[in-house]
Amino acid sequence: MTETQTTSADRRTRVTVLVALAANLVIAAAKAVGGLLTGSPALLSEAAHSVADSLNEVFLLAALRRSRRPADSRHPFGYGKERFFWSLLAAVGIFVMGGCFSVLQGFEALGQDGGETHAGYTAGIAVLVVALLAEGTSLLRALHQVRGQGGLAEGARDPALRTVVAEDGTAVVGVTLAIAGMVLHMVTGRIVWEASASFGIGGLLMYVAYRLGRDAREQLIGRAADPELSRRVRSLLDAQPEIDSVESLLTMELGPDSALVAARVDLVPGLDSEEVEVVAVRIKGSISRVVPEAEQVFLDVTDARLARSAAGAGGRPAPDRADAGGPAATGERGGA
Repeated sequence: MTETQTTSADRRTRVTVLVALAANLVIAAAKAVGGLLTGSPALLSEAAHSVADSLNEVFLLAALRRSRRPADSRHPFGYGKERFFWSLLAAVGIFVMGGCFSVLQGFEALGQDGGETHAGYTAGIAVLVVALLAEGTSLLRALHQVRGQGGLAEGARDPALRTVVAEDGTAVVGVTLAIAGMVLHMVTGRIVWEASASFGIGGLLMYVAYRLGRDAREQLIGRAADPELSRRVRSLLDAQPEIDSVESLLTMELGPDSALVAARVDLVPGLDSEEVEVVAVRIKGSISRVVPEAEQVFLDVTDARLARSAAGAGGRPAPDRADAGGPAATGERGGA
């Protein structure tokens, strides 16, 4: 993805997050007022859900802004992983503020069985219906962006967008559960239906938080880049006439659209140190052009003949000038 495309995608993601934030703030206020007036545990659970989502959208906006800071001496690989960190905080917020509070509301509702009233439930259900329409609109907006960024496989690589889709999808299911619980409570006169809805909402939020947190954790500790990226890089390396074999190829996600690539390759015999440096710079430049997501490219090159001789003798070849300090050994940003 080019820099222009990345900026455009970030702008669209920011708009999607802002739409979700505006919807959640309005809905959270309406649900909270309705829940306090009616005493409905399902409505209060949904209010907590929307408050948690609103806070998480603030986290995601911070992630979008901070992750695009340029690399510096303290963070030479950039700040792309900021998105993963803030997404992890969002997952914790969903679990604690949404999931745990909803489960607590369910237990409190069971303890009140027999003394419940239905005052204001009609208005409460109307609030939830409006919330369902708003959450559905926000979800459609997020899914439209996912489709515009190459579908679920590509669009879901952005943790901010992935979190919005998960939150809005969960909100639609949660509001549906709350409406069902309140209606069944009114029809049967048993609050156990609302308690069950609260448990369902809480369990759903905990599951979504676990999935989002697990993904963020894998990305923070250094997950390999998309297999398709590795395949393209390996195909390019295999096609180079100066490369005898690709001994190893390692990748790591640095952000939603950037990756680190490190390869150890054996060169054909007969190249001197200057030729090795020229070949290494050319290959890294080719990788950056063909695979623009590879923002950091490192090559470790050896002479195939020397490598085989050393392997047969049980030792290691002496490093030449390229191995000691040239671009072939150290790598350069963007393959320059």
